[in-house]
Amino acid sequence: MSQVALITGCSSGIGLALVQQLVTLNYHVIATVRREADLARITALGAEGRLLDVTDAQGVDALVTDVEQRYQGLDVLINNAGFGAMGPVLDFDDKALTHQFEVNVMAPVRLARATLLLLKARGGVVFNIGSVAGEVSSPYAGVYCASKAALHRLNDAMRMELAPLGVDVVLVRPGAIESRFGQRARHELSGRLKEDSPWRPFRAGIDKRAGSSELLSSTPASRLAEKVASALAASRRPAIIRVGNGGLALPLLALLPHRMRDYWLKRYFGLNDASS
Repeated sequence: MSQVALITGCSSGIGLALVQQLVTLNYHVIATVRREADLARITALGAEGRLLDVTDAQGVDALVTDVEQRYQGLDVLINNAGFGAMGPVLDFDDKALTHQFEVNVMAPVRLARATLLLLKARGGVVFNIGSVAGEVSSPYAGVYCASKAALHRLNDAMRMELAPLGVDVVLVRPGAIESRFGQRARHELSGRLKEDSPWRPFRAGIDKRAGSSELLSSTPASRLAEKVASALAASRRPAIIRVGNGGLALPLLALLPHRMRDYWLKRYFGLNDASS
């Protein structure tokens, strides 16, 4: 029987590249998407496409029950589904703030919890797709950065806690990767930044942060998928996979004194005093 991999968030970018890579390696890939229109792209690659909203606990349980009945185990879980909500922290209402954490933090834990026995049965591995943004916060991305920082710390704990159960946990920490990240970030922002927002005068800087991954020379998503494949084949997997431009340089900002880092980031994103 082929090894079985479950990957979330596969409509484009990193998720789609991971599907292509694992199908090539003869995994039976179960790839989830949120929209029915994306299923044809998945099946054309030779994967099994499934509709799933990762925030829907009942939907997750139904999918995992189906996997258990058909395959009796799971070799790989890749928690890739996620998005970046951009904008000033205080412009987020409770619903938007909660949704960012539901998708980026709670859903990966939910998937890992639901599939734990299946992973244990096969000595499987969990890959959590984090972000370099989880290493240092920046203006207008505080909510997103906080969600990824939370995922990183949860990943660290899970790596230790699941080890005696025979399940590996690996954090993938991308930098700038070719994807629709900036496009979705701008779309989310367009409905959040109200006319009466105190940060409306800084709109240019907010737009710059929403599209910042596109300002860097983005690494092809296939490169990330290749690194994940290498980790799968390794006798001793790395704890962290770093890939993508900015993945090494940006965390160095966290080593700077706070006021120095604040000064540089505020200047870069045009966050000057409103009176200036």
